[in-house]
Amino acid sequence: MGDAERDYYGGIEGGATHSKMVIMDDRGTILAWSEAESTNHWLIGINMCLARINSMAEMAKQEAGIDINKPLKALGLSLSGGEQKEGQRKVIEGMKSKYPNVSEHYHMCTDTYGAIATACKAGGIVLISGTGSNCQLINPDGSVHTCGGWGHMLGDESSAYWISHKAVKIVFDAIDNLASPPHDIQYVKGAMEKFYGITERFGLLDHVYTSFDKSKFAGFCKRLSEGARDDKDPLCIWIFREAGRLLGKHIVAVSPHIDQSLLEGENGLRIVCVGSVWKSWDLLKEGKFHCGLTSGDSSCPDIKSFTLLKLKESSAIGAARLGAQEVDFDLPVDYKSTVDILYQHEV
Repeated sequence: MGDAERDYYGGIEGGATHSKMVIMDDRGTILAWSEAESTNHWLIGINMCLARINSMAEMAKQEAGIDINKPLKALGLSLSGGEQKEGQRKVIEGMKSKYPNVSEHYHMCTDTYGAIATACKAGGIVLISGTGSNCQLINPDGSVHTCGGWGHMLGDESSAYWISHKAVKIVFDAIDNLASPPHDIQYVKGAMEKFYGITERFGLLDHVYTSFDKSKFAGFCKRLSEGARDDKDPLCIWIFREAGRLLGKHIVAVSPHIDQSLLEGENGLRIVCVGSVWKSWDLLKEGKFHCGLTSGDSSCPDIKSFTLLKLKESSAIGAARLGAQEVDFDLPVDYKSTVDILYQHEV
């Protein structure tokens, strides 16, 4: 088959703050990448979401040497906030009507699907802890079970936003004499004032109400990780241990639905870890992640062995694979090259 006759497939990993697109040919060769800001339609609106998808597609096509007016064979959209059927319909129909040259076919799903499809072919668990958080189990038969993914108003436990909010709330509650902090607050209080550029607590109200920016507020998490790792502040360490415990609880929440084959595979249950908070795994694992995996509930299986995997490549690759499945094509992916082992545990 000549290059002019080849089909091209695209995939987009769309987060709450950042998005990335890949274009691959039908041999699985990566031809180009492009990037943009958030493509979460709940946060930025449908029209902005569509415009950014189109912009990324045009940039990637130009990089790959493909005519921007030549539609891809299929485009997989693995987007934060992409789980609702009505939202999927609006995005796909919007792309077809407003930007008909982007792709012939589409597949849209939440960001967890793309991560799993990038890391393994037979299914597993993806545990996202970035600006927000989400957990999703995908079994070999395609059945899906979830925990979390409800956003910062209803969930996001163990995310960068949650960690930042937890720290700020502990400081506020301690000063108000509402609740005793687990450790002294002075280090976190000083770090909070410096990070948000405030001199008194009232100054923070602008950041959480009038000018609220979730990703900006969540940025405090990085400063807290430095406080835990570099300065050994007990409160920072405690918060990350709590985050690790709750991440383990997400696994327990979906565990009654895990297909036995996923527990018995090589190196046990495969858990794909996505998001910036996993850069602090050394802080999360301090005895608490394993505590979170202990449920004491007879309906939950014993997870004796598990492997935490970190993607080496963007989950846009998995999204492209899912898009290709929309036209019954098995896009080749070298799974050994897409992941690194973050941690292995065996009883």
